[in-house]
Amino acid sequence: MGLFRRGPQQIELTTKDVELTAKRAPWSLWSDTFGQLAIRAVQLIVVVAVAGAIIFAIQSLTLVTIPLVIALILASAFAPVMRWMRRHGVPSVVATLLTLLAVVVLLGAASWLIVWAVENQWDDLYAQAEDGVTELLAWLQSLGFSPDQKQIDEWIASAQEFVTSSQFGSGALAGVSAVANFVTGFVLLVTILFFFLKDGPQMWEFLLRPFRGSHYRRGRRIGDKTVTVLGSYVRGTATVAFVDAVGILIGLLILQVPLAIPLAVLVFVLAFIPIVGATLAGILAALVALVANGWVNALFVVGVVVLVNQLEGNFLQPVLMGRSMKLHPFVILVALTVGTVLGGIIGAILAVPITAAAWGVVQVWDGTDTPARWARQKRPEHV
Repeated sequence: MGLFRRGPQQIELTTKDVELTAKRAPWSLWSDTFGQLAIRAVQLIVVVAVAGAIIFAIQSLTLVTIPLVIALILASAFAPVMRWMRRHGVPSVVATLLTLLAVVVLLGAASWLIVWAVENQWDDLYAQAEDGVTELLAWLQSLGFSPDQKQIDEWIASAQEFVTSSQFGSGALAGVSAVANFVTGFVLLVTILFFFLKDGPQMWEFLLRPFRGSHYRRGRRIGDKTVTVLGSYVRGTATVAFVDAVGILIGLLILQVPLAIPLAVLVFVLAFIPIVGATLAGILAALVALVANGWVNALFVVGVVVLVNQLEGNFLQPVLMGRSMKLHPFVILVALTVGTVLGGIIGAILAVPITAAAWGVVQVWDGTDTPARWARQKRPEHV
């Protein structure tokens, strides 16, 4: 019987243990493996919901968000110019106006160049395209697959009906609205870029005021790394795109392809869309050569495009972009897809620099050369 005797202290402790266990019993369901999985699932749902709300807000305010992001990228690209002028005693306002004027002149010159070249060569290209279509129909007729005159008349009637329909009119009104939005966005872009160039560092310091200690130092690292990555990416890509455009322009002029200058400008713009941009530019140049000069000339154009892209990818990009700017092709393709779905052509252009900046932030999260813990490369003995 002595084995079953308990003193008052033992009984009291036992009662407390039972009460404590009863209180913890409902929460014990969340402490096992399945409970932890459920908690992670709830956290993931919350993160996805917040991300979806942010994306919805960005898409609803594209007239503001897109100029804001483009202004940030351009300000990062011209940050070394601003620092150089300030070090040499140029007043901040004067330096900002000079830089802003240079950006506007470059963008305006590129747009004018495209319009001028298209206006000067459009008639010749249209006549050559008409001859090419006639030759194509004659070739198809010799094979027995060409449309007869009745089908051609029906197509022409359908086109005329569409032009005179209300649907075409609504499309034209939508085009006018798009032009108005573009002008508004461009004015907003120039205004935001002015303040980013003039007071960018001060604005970031203002945003960091609530933070102290390590959190403040992390915010400084994030700001500096973002500006560095965006600036390096844009300057490197612009240099590579310029070399591509000049090389392809020389090839198109030698091959006497119409619209050589607009195609070269288009090559420069599409070069900011990695992987996909060079392919699209080559296809467009080959199509123009095919319509205007025949399939042999188009094959030579394809050869020129492939040669220039190989030289750029193997020699220029590794030197100008550097390893720190290099992203895996799979990451680039995913970023391009997401950017295109969310923002169209503008989204495709902005997706890769934003992704590169985000990865740069991860690389300095815990220190100047210390990535976030989850992104650190593991040593073989720690795996």
